[in-house]
Amino acid sequence: MKLTTALRSSIAQIIIDGVANGTADSPIIEVYTGTIPASMGLSISDTLLAELTMTNTVATENNGVITFDAITDDSAADASGTAGWARLLDRDGSEVIHVTVSEIDGTGELQFASVSFQAGNPVSVSSAVLTVGG
Repeated sequence: MKLTTALRSSIAQIIIDGVANGTADSPIIEVYTGTIPASMGLSISDTLLAELTMTNTVATENNGVITFDAITDDSAADASGTAGWARLLDRDGSEVIHVTVSEIDGTGELQFASVSFQAGNPVSVSSAVLTVGG
């Protein structure tokens, strides 16, 4: 599928608005072991490794490319394991989107220096960029 730049931009802004939605705390990124579930809204059996906090404005959009604002580190990972995927929760804690993860220069939308997390160690995002369609 190919999309016009205007449509890509519109979809990207809808994603940003979805993550920025809500009135409670800041949006959160939850990083899990395993692979992305087949559908959203299913119960998650993978291990939660880390939670990182996004800004309330979340990101900027340019021609269908979403570049996330600075993401606050998790000062201590919840568990040890290999990161496989992540989900973005809006300000009220509702899931909005699932994304892939990888190490820097990998193919994941969310990139870390290492996908091997150790409980109690800090976790920081190296890159978070989503591209809508092409």
